[in-house]
Amino acid sequence: MLDWLPTAFLFFLGAAILPLLPRGPARAVLLLAIPVIAAAQVYTLPLDDTLVRVTFFGFDLDLMRVDKLSRIFALIFCIAAFLGNLYAWHVKDPVQQVAALLYSGAAIGAVFAGDLITLFFYWEGTAISSVFLIWARRTEGAYFTGMRYLIIQIGSGVILLAGVVLMYVDTGSIAFQHMELGTPATWLIFIAFGMKCAFPLLHNWLQDAYPAATVTGTVILSAFTTKLAVYSLARGFAGTEILIYIGAIMTLFPIFYAVIENDLRRVLAYSLNNQLGFMVVGVGIGTELALNGTASHAFAHILYKALLFMSVGAVLFRTGTAKGSELGGLYKTMPLTMIFCVIGAASISAFPLFSGFVTKSLILSAAAHEHYYIIWGILLFASAGVFHHSGIKIPYFAFFAHDSGKRPKEAPWHMLWAMGLASFLCIAVGVYPAPLYALLPFEVDYQPYTTTHVITQLQLLFFSALAFTVLMRTGIYPPELKSVNLDFDWTYRRFLPRLIEAIGKPIGAAMQAWSDMMRDGLHAMIIRLYHSYGPQGRISQFWPTGTMVLWIGILLGVTLVVNYVS
Repeated sequence: MLDWLPTAFLFFLGAAILPLLPRGPARAVLLLAIPVIAAAQVYTLPLDDTLVRVTFFGFDLDLMRVDKLSRIFALIFCIAAFLGNLYAWHVKDPVQQVAALLYSGAAIGAVFAGDLITLFFYWEGTAISSVFLIWARRTEGAYFTGMRYLIIQIGSGVILLAGVVLMYVDTGSIAFQHMELGTPATWLIFIAFGMKCAFPLLHNWLQDAYPAATVTGTVILSAFTTKLAVYSLARGFAGTEILIYIGAIMTLFPIFYAVIENDLRRVLAYSLNNQLGFMVVGVGIGTELALNGTASHAFAHILYKALLFMSVGAVLFRTGTAKGSELGGLYKTMPLTMIFCVIGAASISAFPLFSGFVTKSLILSAAAHEHYYIIWGILLFASAGVFHHSGIKIPYFAFFAHDSGKRPKEAPWHMLWAMGLASFLCIAVGVYPAPLYALLPFEVDYQPYTTTHVITQLQLLFFSALAFTVLMRTGIYPPELKSVNLDFDWTYRRFLPRLIEAIGKPIGAAMQAWSDMMRDGLHAMIIRLYHSYGPQGRISQFWPTGTMVLWIGILLGVTLVVNYVS
């Protein structure tokens, strides 16, 4: 059965069965078993083949297009689903549990989609299922945040559908394959992918929604949506040069917001945006080395970003806050969570022997090999910035800064197990990357542990740490303050509504005055006509009925003659 059943359907079947099970361990075991079974199926699927094809309204839909690119993304999605569900073992809310299964399944289904119609259905499936992880917090703020998130995600799907329709009209094909920008269809599909990938000016849904989700929901959200967009770009627009510059911008601007942000989950959301930039640059370069770097970095990023969100989530779970200004000194009572957080920080900072070191370097090397030296320099600067806001700031302000006086208990055992497994994978990939390299789309001829690379990276990290220390000691580093930082979403959440209101009031008043004037004029004209032509009017006193009948007959005769002649 598993030979022909699409992997996504395993998750959908689990979502259908789960509400029928009694609350407690049975549901938790199901949530863990499904990703394990799915991963086993994905790993053993034959490559370079379409395994499941169905006909839908005359279209041949490829539900399981399996190759090395789709396989590596599907595998890491299965791993992320397992870690997220283990982390959420304590959750008894069936809404969150079902949403997590549907969301994971939709993301995996989209990865295996061989045509754009199947991709669209799964694309919208990720949007609809994931929003419940935000609404599950059951606060007024989470409700409105979820609505904004849903508008963006559904909007992305609508734009994708428009592009698919135009693509079919232009080419007669719905195949999900490499595309060239230049037609309205490809531009619409490109924009739809970009919205989900959090391109600049389209990114604020990420920082808005992820910190607003539940403690466990944020971990699951961090794994799927944006990496699905990265996969889609790699599948459809590899080698599109504009992506190099878009990705470079994505690596830069979140750094400055992350440095001044107080909410540590928002810091991680900006950091996620920054890391997506590296992957987008890799897709834009489009060489085998660059695409290997994109796929491997997505794999590593899902692990260490989930680990960081899990560690900050454990702090939030135990203390009730993720504000840097309200935390500090937690290493005393949460030492294991602190260790796991440091491992995640080392991984995202690309320390040697950690996962980020052996994946991010592929993209940097690809940029240098293709002579994008300015882009290479930007990525190097962005790497230093990552170390500042995620490698140092997150663990420092959560566990080592001023003593907040809080003495919470260590994280629950299942959270520790989830963080421990993610930490093990981060270190294992960093120490021995060969198994990961073997899963990549193309043959890997690359050695990350060269003397030059190791020394260069250690120098970068050392001077970044030195800069952070100097800024902290001199008081220049932005302190953790209770504040709201304005990003581009201010334009459509505050500025545009107020501008529309300011412009709308005089325009509305003018339109109302015009309407009143027209109504009064029409009313006056009707009154004058009535006085002249009404039963008691002046004209009716001189026009007998017979005369009126005669004129009507004449007009009817003229009309008939005109119609006959024409």
